[in-house]
Amino acid sequence: MAAKQIMLTAEDVKKYEEELEFLKTEKRKEIAEKIKVARSYGDLSENSEYDDAKNEQAMLEARIATVEVTLKNAVIIDESNTSNEHVHLTSVVKVEYVSNGRQVSFKILGSGSNGINPREGVISDESPIGKALMERSVGDVVEVETPAGVQGLKILEISK
Repeated sequence: MAAKQIMLTAEDVKKYEEELEFLKTEKRKEIAEKIKVARSYGDLSENSEYDDAKNEQAMLEARIATVEVTLKNAVIIDESNTSNEHVHLTSVVKVEYVSNGRQVSFKILGSGSNGINPREGVISDESPIGKALMERSVGDVVEVETPAGVQGLKILEISK
């Protein structure tokens, strides 16, 4: 089975590459030093510092593997070839809640993006609202299952 493609902006890819470099160099050295110091305390069977350092090392290696897989499966979004006719990755979509007229804007990024932050209006294309808005146009009304129940959203504007 082929790995799932992860849609990222060039900026996201750069951030992942920088994180990977930091984790493989500085962070690995830092944890190796912690393990070395903990070993110097003697008996490893009752050495909580050693156990903590080994756990931290395992979590680091898991994160390195995750970032490597993300980069391996990354597809860079070419924002210059996108229009504002339909909602796509990197679109900023202004919507109005049909139930109360409240207007909000969402920026839609790929699910692997480092920048996703729903509290700031930056959502994943795989979130319920992101899925509902993808490939839609200005004037379309979509229904979204949210924790607060089904919400109707009318697309008012699409921009980059």
